[in-house]
Amino acid sequence: MKLTKVISALGAGVALVASTLANAAGLMTPANSNLPELTLQEHHVAVTIDDGYATTEIEQTFFNPNSAELEAIYSFPVPESAAVGEFTYWIDGQPVVGEVVEKVRARKIYQAEKAAGHSTALVEKNAFKTFDINVYPVSPNAAVKVRLVYIQPAQVDTGVGRYVYPLEDGGVDEQAQSFWQRNESVTEAFSFTMTFRSSYPIDALRLPKHPNATINQLSENEWRASLSNHKNSEAANPAASVMELNQDIVAYWRHQTGLPGSVDLITHKPTANEPGTFMLTLTPGDDLGAVSDGKEWVFVLDISGSMQGKYATLVEGVRQGLGKLRQQDRFKVVLFNEHAVALTQGFVAVTQENTESTLQRLETYPIGGSTNLYAGLQQGLANIDADRPAGIILVTDGVANVGNTEKKSFLELLAKNDVRLFTFIMGNSANRPLLKEMTEVSNGFALSVSNSDDIVGHIALATQKLTHQAFRDVQLSIEGGRVRNVTPEHIGSLYRGEQLTVFGHYWQAGPATLTLTAKVGSEEKIYRTEVILPEQNQRNPEIERLWAFATIEHLQTQMDYFGADDDQQQAITDIAVEYGLVTDYTSMIVVQEQVFQALNINRNNQQRVAQEQQARANRAQQPVQDNRIDKQQPMFQSPRPSLGGSGGSGALGPVFLMALMLLLLRTRRGS
Repeated sequence: MKLTKVISALGAGVALVASTLANAAGLMTPANSNLPELTLQEHHVAVTIDDGYATTEIEQTFFNPNSAELEAIYSFPVPESAAVGEFTYWIDGQPVVGEVVEKVRARKIYQAEKAAGHSTALVEKNAFKTFDINVYPVSPNAAVKVRLVYIQPAQVDTGVGRYVYPLEDGGVDEQAQSFWQRNESVTEAFSFTMTFRSSYPIDALRLPKHPNATINQLSENEWRASLSNHKNSEAANPAASVMELNQDIVAYWRHQTGLPGSVDLITHKPTANEPGTFMLTLTPGDDLGAVSDGKEWVFVLDISGSMQGKYATLVEGVRQGLGKLRQQDRFKVVLFNEHAVALTQGFVAVTQENTESTLQRLETYPIGGSTNLYAGLQQGLANIDADRPAGIILVTDGVANVGNTEKKSFLELLAKNDVRLFTFIMGNSANRPLLKEMTEVSNGFALSVSNSDDIVGHIALATQKLTHQAFRDVQLSIEGGRVRNVTPEHIGSLYRGEQLTVFGHYWQAGPATLTLTAKVGSEEKIYRTEVILPEQNQRNPEIERLWAFATIEHLQTQMDYFGADDDQQQAITDIAVEYGLVTDYTSMIVVQEQVFQALNINRNNQQRVAQEQQARANRAQQPVQDNRIDKQQPMFQSPRPSLGGSGGSGALGPVFLMALMLLLLRTRRGS
């Protein structure tokens, strides 16, 4: 999120060198661009990863150096799969939590309060790109304090978890708004603390791009990583103590090898008479064998102007990916900017000569131009042999901005071709909703890759997945508990190492039977266990927002494919207002308490925020909770796959995935 800009320069010396590499996000600037930008004085981030999801709490203090009162705009990138549930703005020294209302109404309230000279703030979603916040008034030579909290499911793949705190604006083809290119520094204090709690033991917690981070193992089940910087007024060079905010923070953790396949259950049920919400996380065992049949592989690569600083790493990733292919496979490479070019002139055999000649041409190919994503996909899909399984690896960091840009056209293009699309989404400003929906239509998968990430490791990990079978036509049924409102409704495919996370509601406590069916090759697999749905549990109220966010995403996907629907749009609005979420149709408004009362806006989100804050405080004082619910009747008999372990051929060692990031960082900087 753009808010988080502070984090990027973690090692003070390294950070200052890196500050020219990217623009910062999450800054506050005057609405009147002729005035100097506000100074970011303090930026504090606290991340807790526990019970299968991550909570990110951010507080920032800005200072207005101007002699005039002004309106300010604050913008930060939309985090992936994150539900923003709290925005707090300090009015007259007191924190005021925002409430969600219908978008048009929120804008009218803000304008009316601004015209009356009253303190107010407005949070709006700018499609897939940013959350934009207007704040008024900002007094001359005075500070502004804001707080943001968002939650998201934890990402774990093949035993390796990953968390990204986005600070970069993403670097797409379009010129970024001017305030993204302004002050990237924290002048007084910055801190980033991540607390990781897990009942499943982990070998290590790493922040590969921030070697100066302090990492401690607090207990068998708890780790902590921290970064901080405070202004030293006595320093010989005061500028050296300023933190630069232009590089994402990426954290990895690796689970121990040999852990069992498992089912984890998190619930929230305030009282026995109210419905409950659940989050199920299924981690299948390593039941997917290696594939021996030949495949068609298509690499569709973005060479538009915004890829300039990432292209060398992308080429190295393709080199690693081609190295994982087998002699019976064939491949082709398609490049696209405003036009699409088939670099290999059709499919070629996987030989050393073909691989090296393709890579040599790729290394010297000119970069630049806009992004005609549709043309690139069309070219990639051309002349695929219907008798051979095919996979497309798409790597892009941009937005489809020339040619056919209609989302439905992309979805229809993929739906009518029997291929699997595997997308690597680079940076924080790419059109993630479009790219992820395309992969879902093709039963593939999408991976978001930070500019501070390791594209080489990601592509190699994906090609390893694709040399193994997958669970196809996956279906999950829950008998008992009067379960309703399950999302996702359609699961599709699960690949080796992937977890399945499902949300839903239940109305009846007690036992329920969980059954997972899937096809592996020509064989049908059935996995079953029994779960107990509790009559009351108040430990994790945040999962209500996670259910709401996942449901809204599903409804939006349906409208993207089948067209706008008034009933579904109203359903999104109703869910967002009830659960306090900013969407395309709702916004969050902050006004003085008496104005909330005068406008008959119930303080539902304020109550929800207080409940969540209390629950987080309680959990912090309690031991790590074991959420596995299938120990007595294991759903999966095999251990889960892991990197660097014994679970399956072609596994990538931890050195490849983690240490290589540091090597690539030096390569990108030209050392």
